[in-house]
Amino acid sequence: MSRTIAKKKNSFGARVRRDFRKNWILYLMILPVVAYFIIFHYWPMYGIQLAFKDYEIKKGILGSAWVGLEHFQRFFSAYNFKNLILNTLGISLYTLLVGFPIPIIFALLLNYLRSRKLKKTVQMVSYAPHFISTVVICGMLTIFMNPDTGILNTLRGLIGLESVEFLAKPEWFKSIYVWSGVWQGMGWSSIIYISALAGVDYEMHEAAIMDGATKIQRMIHIDLPSIKPTIVMLLILQLGSMMNVGFEKVFLLQNSLNKSAASVISTYVYEVGLINNDYGYSTAVGLFNTIINVALLLGANLLCKKTSGESLF
Repeated sequence: MSRTIAKKKNSFGARVRRDFRKNWILYLMILPVVAYFIIFHYWPMYGIQLAFKDYEIKKGILGSAWVGLEHFQRFFSAYNFKNLILNTLGISLYTLLVGFPIPIIFALLLNYLRSRKLKKTVQMVSYAPHFISTVVICGMLTIFMNPDTGILNTLRGLIGLESVEFLAKPEWFKSIYVWSGVWQGMGWSSIIYISALAGVDYEMHEAAIMDGATKIQRMIHIDLPSIKPTIVMLLILQLGSMMNVGFEKVFLLQNSLNKSAASVISTYVYEVGLINNDYGYSTAVGLFNTIINVALLLGANLLCKKTSGESLF
């Protein structure tokens, strides 16, 4: 009898009730966050059923006819399926190869600046573009690359080169998207690396300096190994979102002339879902995109765990 009472007192439910009575203010503070995730992240998952149904607004989700994998087969056999996948992966891989290492390099270089005033100035200038909205960034790019009055073509004219309508050339789209993103996000993305570098034991640097190590050698053999867990964690997260090419920026820079290079899965979902009102099909395409991201996340986590010993889970 006493053992049964003891088990009840130490049960999970009893522990939660005791903890709630003791820290009810903390539970109350976290309630809005929990409510947010339930309402805007978990409850909308109910709509995943649309991917397997011939959705009709009048009949609703439950009343619509079940079609199984028909929408997925339709997407896989679509004439632009290959182009959408190649464009999405192309932009994502380009962003990863260029956009991922640059903030690390920038943080390492910034960490070795001796002038505190210069360091703060560089940080402020590099952080500022992050707070410019995507709409404004795209407007700036359109103005800068105008074939008649844009600053880029004006500079090209000064050195005797012909004007180029960059946003009308499909071959330029990926570079415009990626490098403008690097400029906008480099400083902001470097914050976490700068914070990690602040925790590196300076005694190791002092010992390396005494041994005659250069700054580059210190970066390679002290700084990078020290912040490796942070780098691996962010790399896994970025690999896990490779298929999520930013819709807003692509959509705003997209036009009829560069669409062959600017059509990605996110813009395609918008076109077939909101413009053509094909909700079931667009949900299936979005679900396919999510499944690929989850697979990439799990694969990247497993690969990093086996190769470097670091992982998210």
